[in-house]
Amino acid sequence: MTTSTTRVLEPADLSGALAVLDQEPVANAFVTARVLDSGLEPPQLGGEMWGYYRRGRLVSLCYAGANLVPVGAGPAAVRAFADRALRQGRRCSSIVGPLAPTARLWTHLEPYWGPAREVRGRQPLMATERAADVTPDPLVRRMRKDEMDLVLPAAVAMFTEEVGVSPLEAPDGGLAYQSRVAETVGTGRCFGRVEDGRVVFKAEIGAVTPHACQLQGVWTAPEYRGHGLATAGLAAVLRHALAEVAPVVSLYVNDFNAPALAVYRRLGFVEAGALMSVLF
Repeated sequence: MTTSTTRVLEPADLSGALAVLDQEPVANAFVTARVLDSGLEPPQLGGEMWGYYRRGRLVSLCYAGANLVPVGAGPAAVRAFADRALRQGRRCSSIVGPLAPTARLWTHLEPYWGPAREVRGRQPLMATERAADVTPDPLVRRMRKDEMDLVLPAAVAMFTEEVGVSPLEAPDGGLAYQSRVAETVGTGRCFGRVEDGRVVFKAEIGAVTPHACQLQGVWTAPEYRGHGLATAGLAAVLRHALAEVAPVVSLYVNDFNAPALAVYRRLGFVEAGALMSVLF
């Protein structure tokens, strides 16, 4: 490989892939976690990892699964990944990643895959290395495996509100989504506050790597909003994550979600980059 080329990576390429991912450990937490958990074995990876080589050296990646995620991709790599994606056909439900390469990727793909259901042009990536001086909610706790019946309605409500469609309307009736929620609960990474037999606040620790972890699925029941429940609840989850999971906690948020941005800033999160999402 003396010129630029792309190919599907295999387990033997693990160290090279991690070297690329480690260049931006916070921004790449989602893909890094997938790679570490799977060892680049396709069934466990949940898709393919495309590698872009320049002069025989692996310099960029693109995760191609339920999400299409460019990593460390300059214009030439983006073009190569777009060409491969077009040959393969759209299999993803979203394109998400660092703003600049994701925007370039969508420019190449939009004439063939568009229109998208929604384009979120800028989503601040926020991170913190310390717990803020906010009193954590003592009632927020790790949800148990036998509490899936409490967690699932809150998870479905969060997903529907965030994405715009219910995960239960998927072709499989939501089975894959329920399986992902069950895995999060089963691994002890789902936290919630339960009142009167229902979850009124929840948050999950999603991607986990040695360098960073990513909060996801943050949700407060509508009638409880505006009273500081999310701030105190996230303070509890944040302290656990920093003490037991990773030295940096990150998340990303829609730039138009002013209430959420205010909560995250109150908790000490600062902007560490920007992402973009294209939803189909």
